Amino acid sequence: MKKDIYGLQEKWYLIYTNPRAEMKVAKAFDKMGMEYFLPLQRTLKQWSDRKKWVEEPLFKSYIFVRMAIEKSYYQVLAVPGAARIVQFNGRPAEVDQRELDIVKRLLGNLTELAIVSESILDINHQLGDAVEIIAGPLMGCEGRFLNKKGGNQVTIELKTMQQMICVSMPIDYIRMKNQNKNKIA
Repeated sequence: MKKDIYGLQEKWYLIYTNPRAEMKVAKAFDKMGMEYFLPLQRTLKQWSDRKKWVEEPLFKSYIFVRMAIEKSYYQVLAVPGAARIVQFNGRPAEVDQRELDIVKRLLGNLTELAIVSESILDINHQLGDAVEIIAGPLMGCEGRFLNKKGGNQVTIELKTMQQMICVSMPIDYIRMKNQNKNKIA
């Protein structure tokens, strides 16, 4: 764990923001010198007169911040637009670095994926089958098979940070996990 200048442990926490205040809160954290992570996705918005690509938060009303909670709790809550620190069982919820790494990989450039085996289009995956991703930027992640989308594309559901994220990828990038008990509850 990274420690701050006072020797306190810095961990990742999830901050709930006012609606559409994520960018404002991120700018405030930046000015304060705090490390934060605001995952953004590009989406095409349509207005009556035009279309435009815009960047929007992947998780609406949430931003991640790395801090020593003992030192920065009230400082973070004083930021305009920051509503509260997300809590589980009455304690600020720590976010594991591995969870953030999965989100970063999801947002990465998926054009660098490479086929690693012969086509296996005859696989008979069932809805809910537990699968392991064996290639590409999400290699090592586990998920749940949702469907096959024509050709050799599949949709996989990944559970990260109490959220479900659906990802499409070539079927060659997955394999069944645990042949005997292959259903995720």
